[in-house]
Amino acid sequence: MSLESIIYRRGNLEILDQLLLPSQTRYVKVMGVEDGWKVINKMQVRGAPAIAIVGCLSLAVELLKDDNSNKINMRQEIEGKLNYLISARPTAVNIKIAADELINLANNMSADENISPDIFKERFINYIENMLVKDIQDNKAIGKFGCETIIKSLEGDGQVRVLTHCNTGSLATAGYGTALGVIRSLHESKRLDHVYCTETRPYNQGARLTAYELVHEKIPATLIVDSMVAALMRTKKITAVVVGADRVTANGDTANKIGTYQIAITAKYHNVPFYVAAPTTSIDMSLKSGDSIKIEERPEREMTHVGEFRIAAPGISCWNPSFDVTPSSLITGIITEKGVFTPNELHEKIPQ
Repeated sequence: MSLESIIYRRGNLEILDQLLLPSQTRYVKVMGVEDGWKVINKMQVRGAPAIAIVGCLSLAVELLKDDNSNKINMRQEIEGKLNYLISARPTAVNIKIAADELINLANNMSADENISPDIFKERFINYIENMLVKDIQDNKAIGKFGCETIIKSLEGDGQVRVLTHCNTGSLATAGYGTALGVIRSLHESKRLDHVYCTETRPYNQGARLTAYELVHEKIPATLIVDSMVAALMRTKKITAVVVGADRVTANGDTANKIGTYQIAITAKYHNVPFYVAAPTTSIDMSLKSGDSIKIEERPEREMTHVGEFRIAAPGISCWNPSFDVTPSSLITGIITEKGVFTPNELHEKIPQ
């Protein structure tokens, strides 16, 4: 059974504190937007789809407690709080797209005289709750399309060896996962021989979270350090690389966890197909290329310390971008809930 990173019942939201994994399993209550911003910013919840869902659900929880009967005030509060939530992790586009949709919904209902404040609130909360359901459906579709595409590249009943980076599973989504959803689907189809996951320095999402999920699911897997990727591709027969995405631009350039770019370069050299698995909500058609993506920089301490123990020489300066951009020329295909497309096909296949 997949891990449950988000527990939601109307008026109650809890998230699995991913800072404590794998040593502790503890859920944190999110009482409203301020709590939502904090758990996203502190990376107690992470992964672009999960960030969007938790941020929006935190607003739903807060709105349910609000007895304000004025639609105009509710609309203004909704817009301000959604824009605040976006600021918690600006590189991930899913929450920005969700916020734009919700603000548009609030504007339309506010202008409709036939919609009472109670109906406004109910419809708005329902819309957010449906995001949770849809994300799981989309992830399963991504898993199916990715699995089918990778299997088609094999001869006969060959087995698949996959490399993945960072965490893209149930812990990064509402459930099932994107890139890890593809791996899960391959495993369910009895076509997965082995998966290799990187440790993903400096935050170790691969070692702490992806490895945790793979062990939990009993999927055959091996952890490697980030600097072993080239050696792995040279010595093991890797069928494909599958990673997630925090933002995909109109030309197919993709922002993902730092280290993704160098894996894509290495895959190109070794003729290993490189796939990006992401819902269409991660595709930002308003940006022409990856040059326009704002890259979040994280605190130096994430590099200099492991827990409370300092591993870096005191006094050294650090550069800690959380993401890098993989050019579309290095990407074999983008796996979405609508199918698998080359970067050049996005304009045609994905609505503007």
